[in-house]
Amino acid sequence: MMNIKAFTLVSAVERELLMGDKERINIECVECCGRDLYVGTNDCFVYHFLLEERPVPAGPATFTATKQLHRHLGFKKPVNELRAASALNRLLVLCDNSISLVNMLNLEPVPSGARIKGAATFALNENPVSGDPFCVEVCIISVKRRTIQMFLVYEDRVQIVKEVSTSEQPLAVAVDGHFLCLALTTQYIIHNYSTGVSQDLFPYCSEERPPIVKRIGRQEFLLAGPGGLGMFATVAGISQRAPVHWSENVIGAAVSFPYVIALDDEFITVHSMLDQQQKQALPFKEGHILQDFEGRVIVATSKGVYILVPLPLEKQIQDLLASRRVEEALVLAKGARRNIPKDKFQVMYRRILQQAGFIQFAQLQFLEAKELFRSGQLDVRELISLYPFLLPTSSSFTRSHPPLHEYADLNQLTQGDQEKMAKCKRFLMSYLNEVRSTEVANGYKEDIDTALLKLYAEADHDSLLDLLVTENFCLLTDSAAWLEKHKKYVPLRFFSFLFLFFFLIPFQLWVNIVNGDVQDSTRSDLYEYIVDFLTYCLDEELVWAYADWVLQKSEEVGVQVFTKRPLDEQQKNSFNPDDIINCLKKYPKALVKYLEHLVIDKRLQKEEYHTHLAVLYLEEVLQQRASTSGKGAEASETQAKLRRLLQKSDLYRVHFLLERLRGAGLPMESAILHGKLGEHEKALHILVHELRDFAAAEDYCLWCSEGRDPPHRQHLFHTLLAIYLRAGPAAHELAVAAVDLLNHHATEFDAAQVLQMLPDTWSVQLLCPFLMGAMRDSVHAKRTMQVALGLARSENLIYTYDKMKLKGSSIRLSDKKLCQICQNPFCEPVFVRYPNGGLVHTHCAASRHTNPSSSSPGTRT
Repeated sequence: MMNIKAFTLVSAVERELLMGDKERINIECVECCGRDLYVGTNDCFVYHFLLEERPVPAGPATFTATKQLHRHLGFKKPVNELRAASALNRLLVLCDNSISLVNMLNLEPVPSGARIKGAATFALNENPVSGDPFCVEVCIISVKRRTIQMFLVYEDRVQIVKEVSTSEQPLAVAVDGHFLCLALTTQYIIHNYSTGVSQDLFPYCSEERPPIVKRIGRQEFLLAGPGGLGMFATVAGISQRAPVHWSENVIGAAVSFPYVIALDDEFITVHSMLDQQQKQALPFKEGHILQDFEGRVIVATSKGVYILVPLPLEKQIQDLLASRRVEEALVLAKGARRNIPKDKFQVMYRRILQQAGFIQFAQLQFLEAKELFRSGQLDVRELISLYPFLLPTSSSFTRSHPPLHEYADLNQLTQGDQEKMAKCKRFLMSYLNEVRSTEVANGYKEDIDTALLKLYAEADHDSLLDLLVTENFCLLTDSAAWLEKHKKYVPLRFFSFLFLFFFLIPFQLWVNIVNGDVQDSTRSDLYEYIVDFLTYCLDEELVWAYADWVLQKSEEVGVQVFTKRPLDEQQKNSFNPDDIINCLKKYPKALVKYLEHLVIDKRLQKEEYHTHLAVLYLEEVLQQRASTSGKGAEASETQAKLRRLLQKSDLYRVHFLLERLRGAGLPMESAILHGKLGEHEKALHILVHELRDFAAAEDYCLWCSEGRDPPHRQHLFHTLLAIYLRAGPAAHELAVAAVDLLNHHATEFDAAQVLQMLPDTWSVQLLCPFLMGAMRDSVHAKRTMQVALGLARSENLIYTYDKMKLKGSSIRLSDKKLCQICQNPFCEPVFVRYPNGGLVHTHCAASRHTNPSSSSPGTRT
């Protein structure tokens, strides 16, 4: 059990105020409605007090009760129950098995003398179904055995509306709408008095302890279950919350979200509805009443009345955070959402997440801290400020007030432990690197990048140059001094160049370092960094000036200056594709890479790029074939790229490429090009008779019909089958291919046409897979159509039924009815009715159809 202080017990009505020196007077029941407190006693008196709440800045509020009046009800029995009906200005009083109506202000009985007789106990329906604001719905357990009665109570009269019989004697009841939650002799049930349907919940023994039935919200109840459990149940008979564990001897329960409060012989216990744990126990002896009234929880002994004053949820959450109980604080904060205005809650919850993040950070729980910082939208400078000297000198940041944590800096947090300090620095490096390109960095980029540079330099991290060559917002003066302090001379020079380029620092120095003309202890991959710099450099003259140099060093790497540059930036500046292609003509590998970038990566729909790339592929394939004598060699990677381009692209010049292929000995490529021209028989003839590649012929039918309608694919497969069969029975290899084609692609053929094409000598057994597949496909198509037809008929039946219902309902028309379009009355018994019930003139309906912009009470006539 984790204790927190959620409530404080405050006296409301002292013994002396209620009964003076009369020892035998006992409190039997209480009712509270706003500031009005009513107390019923064992000597048949009702007392009326006015409660005044006085807030105390440093502690819980106090209450002062001022006695207004008291009145004897004229019986010799105790007042058993009181319920206020403020809308009627009436107090319902149960005494001597009779419910009387008295005025809430003067406690005078209503002149009509209206009352409900024969009531053992009763409950108000807080979710009424009548819809009449001038009455309340009352459910009573009748003194008649196994009977529940429903009444409508007005200012001066009562009216019975329903009587319900139960299988056992009811002992307690709560009402919500049409649903009654009943405690019978041996079990709890939910009963819908409108439909008469009952549902058992769970058993309990009424002889061992009295039942508790409490409505806690819309369609939800709290019940005292077996084994000391507080059970939740909905009107559907299910539980959407875990039970709370309270005492076996509970005599009363109430809810003050997010807590369940229970009363037993010695204690008031407070349990969380969020994690089901007991949070607080208040000693309270001789208590016998515990009720909540509009969020105010009242407890009473036989001699005094007390109020459980809740501590503000924010105070409870801060106490939990101060005790490092992060999970409990977050659960309580989430539960507080329904009690706090949305805007205020969001501000409060973000701050709580940030505080929880720093608690986890101090405990080196970095993954948890990172998630909390992100969810709480932490100003990242709050975290950076913990690390001495990382914020730039130009930063005007001041920490949040009140503070999010109790630490002055990282030294205090880690207490000088170097290993912990190193872990914290590694976490900050990782976190800053993640957030620097996100919305978290907006407005703080200089602070983040400068801090990250300092951390990288101090840790001798490989990412230091990566940070410098990309766009960054490092503060020049701070960063340069820090790099010099940690003897990072190459990054310092590079950093100086990046910031001072426009002051004529020569770029040639870096070229000379890579060429080896100037000795410098730089990294071996400085060339790649220069390429990256040129890639993102906005000075087009510099890029063009050194484009040849980077390409001469490495065509594959140098071309990245153009391929990694955003296309919109290329077009915005002078880096349009045509100029780049013209520059790359001297570098064939780079030219291919760049055209692949345009055609495959960027998917530019320009014919000349597609044709140019196809020609370059073709030339390389021909060179490879010439060097390997061409015959018998497997398709190279370039040839595979060529075939893929020819298949996927529809933009290149087909006739031009066919001319280039003439006599080149590339039948597969020729077949693809014939296919692009729609000359499928030629293409398939090449694949079947020249290449003898039957698998490629089947693949051709598939890719060539991709995205086309089924008849087109069927035509291709029929064409291929005809080519196989045209060779005659003697061509055994082609006959086998024809059988395989039919058996593997049975659904692609029209079985009736195929059977007419096949030789008479072929057996049924040979074509068994084809025939079975064709039959299965035909049966499947037939059954699918039958299902679709059945669904359409069913839908039509539903619409017909709806139409009949609309036609069958009566419509009352009078001169007081107004047209919903023109707002004029009906002068003739002719009208148009819309599905939503709206009535309009016939001419208004006609004008709406001719003028779509006119107002419309319905979508269809």
